[in-house]
Amino acid sequence: MRSLLPFQLVASDLDGTLLNAQHIVGDFTIDTLRKLEQKHVDIVLATGRKHEDVFSIVKKIGIENIQIITSNGARIHDLSGKLLYKNDLPADLALDIMNAPFDQNKIFVNSYQDSGWFIDRDIPQMAKYHQDSGFTYQVTDFRHHDASGTEKVFFIARTQADLLELEHYLRKTYGNQTEIVYASLNCLEIMNKQVSKGNALKKALADRHFSAEQCLAFGDGMNDESMLDFVGKGCIMANANPALIKALPHLEIIGYHGHEAVASYLRAIFNLI
Repeated sequence: MRSLLPFQLVASDLDGTLLNAQHIVGDFTIDTLRKLEQKHVDIVLATGRKHEDVFSIVKKIGIENIQIITSNGARIHDLSGKLLYKNDLPADLALDIMNAPFDQNKIFVNSYQDSGWFIDRDIPQMAKYHQDSGFTYQVTDFRHHDASGTEKVFFIARTQADLLELEHYLRKTYGNQTEIVYASLNCLEIMNKQVSKGNALKKALADRHFSAEQCLAFGDGMNDESMLDFVGKGCIMANANPALIKALPHLEIIGYHGHEAVASYLRAIFNLI
């Protein structure tokens, strides 16, 4: 019975958390989530990815009770693809951020928008993150770009050090209008004010009349902090950004995403055979 379950809803990040080292969902994890569905536990996938990218992952998992939080909380969709919530950057603000000054030898800029994924140059190695979906980008000149329907703008570099000057500029210039967070050590992301995985998850819980205490969540990045901090139990991956572990020192650290540690943890806590 649902009332006897330790948690009513499980929320998980994808990259570095639920996905394995090859950036795909492993068979052990798929089997675990299917067993969880049989126990009538609701599942929310909360990711920085775009929803078109996530639907193929959900299809591979093959369960029906999943809700999808994407672009760090800028969008919520149900399994049918129906949009339940959106919060965009204003187009003029998004365009300004896309054209912020940065070293193009060290950093490249991307946007997720209603019309797709846009990038300022061809980066073939980005494909490894989207093996399950085949989701890909369009190269654009952001100086002459239509910034409508922007879910997030994000900057990727080889190292976090390469992003620090840009981060300082963005926080100083746009910090009071936006949410700025590291999705990974080398990926800095900018969303509209009040957009976070935590706020989106609160909406998902309210829709189901669940309390925060009835939710178990997993994550590895600073974009997971808002989600992990308010749920009944938040778990941090062993491979997490050290800044996340420092920010939430009271939370349990579990295993590595490459070992499908989320699935192992779920099997133990829900007594899945």
